[in-house]
Amino acid sequence: MTSFSEAVYAIVRQIPAGKVATYQDIARLLGNPKAARVVGAAIAHNPDSATIPCHRVVGSDGTLHGYAFGDGLPAKQALLQQEGVTFTGKKVDLPTFRWYHTKYV
Repeated sequence: MTSFSEAVYAIVRQIPAGKVATYQDIARLLGNPKAARVVGAAIAHNPDSATIPCHRVVGSDGTLHGYAFGDGLPAKQALLQQEGVTFTGKKVDLPTFRWYHTKYV
């Protein structure tokens, strides 16, 4: 595991249940807002979904992207819904459920 991946996982662990962050949000917190795809690659290799809640990371428009656990995106959506996150169509209601790290509050 790279130090970049470890930094990504450290941030993802901070996202509380019932909230989501975007790949770009995480890249921005790491000091490189253009690294959203690299964040996605790190999340795709999540070694432990029980302690690293990667289901809480979504696209910049609220769209769900890749999920390597369970039955994929349906599992990701179900986990978010169990936490109280609602969707408009196939997108998370970002204005309501987006998590803002205290670094940006």
